[in-house]
Formats: sequence, structure tokens, C-alpha cells
Amino acid sequence: MIIQDAEFGEVVVRKNPLSKSVRFSVAPSGRLQMSVPQHTSDFLVKRFLNSNRALIREKIPLSDPKTQRARDAKKKILIKKAREYLPYRLEYYAQLYGYHYERCRLSHAATRWGSCSSNGTISLNIGLMQVPEILRDYVILHELAHLNHMDHSEAFWAEVGQHDPKYKDHRRKLKAFSPGV
Repeated sequence: MIIQDAEFGEVVVRKNPLSKSVRFSVAPSGRLQMSVPQHTSDFLVKRFLNSNRALIREKIPLSDPKTQRARDAKKKILIKKAREYLPYRLEYYAQLYGYHYERCRLSHAATRWGSCSSNGTISLNIGLMQVPEILRDYVILHELAHLNHMDHSEAFWAEVGQHDPKYKDHRRKLKAFSPGV
């Protein structure tokens, strides 16, 4: 749930069945995030927010609400571009090198460019649309290689190297970018 606040902008409220108290943190988007017990009413959420304003201002580094809106707009653009590009590029390389995956999923994780699950789902970060194409291709080939090797063993890196001989350089260059949007 998201509530609007005049001072903090949009506040992300997560109801957690295991939580016994209210906690404040910064969401990956830079917004204020509240984790509250499952059955906390909206009235109590707002009351707790109002009674803890000074502490929140002092302890939690928040983004300006204008920055949040700009980030949201950028994220929408990246999602659109990623939907138009990443699944097709993944399919291209899968067919080219004989890989079979079950599903392509787009994410906007703050710390990962991609992942491959044991059930064959490949997740690609929308932030890939902000890096050069050669680095996007490296991430796609990396995740496809995980279909055969669910680790980072020598055999895994040898397979990545078969499809991307400059993978070490690409991996190094990718570290200059951040997957977070």
C-alpha cells in the first residue's frame, strides 16, 4: 500500500504477518518505507507516521519526492524499452546457441543484472537498457550458461567464453554501472 504524505511524498507501507512492531527504512526507490504488523489499520499507520516525524527526519536519509517522481518516470521508460528488446535478444541467443529456457522475466532489482532459476526462468534487469549493447549481450549469455551450470564453476566460465571470448573484459566494464534504476 502507498500513502501520500505532504512532507515525505509517497510512503510505502508493507504489512508483514511476522512483524510485531513498526519499522522505518528507505525503499530501493528512495521512498520512506514502513513495515507494520499485518492487522494494523490505515489510521494507526498515519498516526505512527505523524508521531515519529522528527525521528524519521533525523535518522533516515530520504530522497526528495521530486526525485522519486523522476525515478518513476525513468523506470516506466526503461520497462517499455526492456519489454521491446530484452525478451527478443534472449530468444535470439537461445536459438543461436541451442539453449532452452522456460520463461523470461523482467525485474528492477537494485543489485543484480540477471538471474537464472533452476526451473528455467531467466530474469533480466530493466537497468540493462542503460548499458552498452555488448554488455547486455554478456549478461544474457551469462544467464543462458546458467541453464547448464547453476554455479560459477570453471565449466560455467568456459561455456560463457565459448559464446563471448571477451567476457572477462565485459564483466569488468559492467562493474562501472549500477543495476538499480
